[in-house]
Amino acid sequence: METPVRTEACGNDLPYDVFARACPSRETLEHVTGRWGSLTVSALHDGACRFNELRRRVDGVSEKMLSQTLHALERDGIVHREAQPTNPPRVDYELTPMGREVAERLMALIRFLEGSTPQVLRSRERYDEARGGL
Repeated sequence: METPVRTEACGNDLPYDVFARACPSRETLEHVTGRWGSLTVSALHDGACRFNELRRRVDGVSEKMLSQTLHALERDGIVHREAQPTNPPRVDYELTPMGREVAERLMALIRFLEGSTPQVLRSRERYDEARGGL
């Protein structure tokens, strides 16, 4: 079992601190909040999917990147992989209870960002104009 990583500088009373370089929670945060991790977890929010369904849903992800992402999320206990003994083999991916909680939080952020897109686009436009256009 790993030794908990705690830093007192931020007043964190939890046994793990994502701000500490050696904290294992930092790796999980990277898996969940990286581009492909957050999109994969969010795509599974509505229910189990097969690999190719996920790949179509997460537009732009390569087969290799999706496979690596799913492995990392499965290892972290966020995604469950279920292989069916059929011919051809069928593999379904679904969120674990912890994964569902992560997905709910991500979906709230996604909904907020989608709803704020007009404001973001106006801000980008003002920024680019102030800097001579990009």
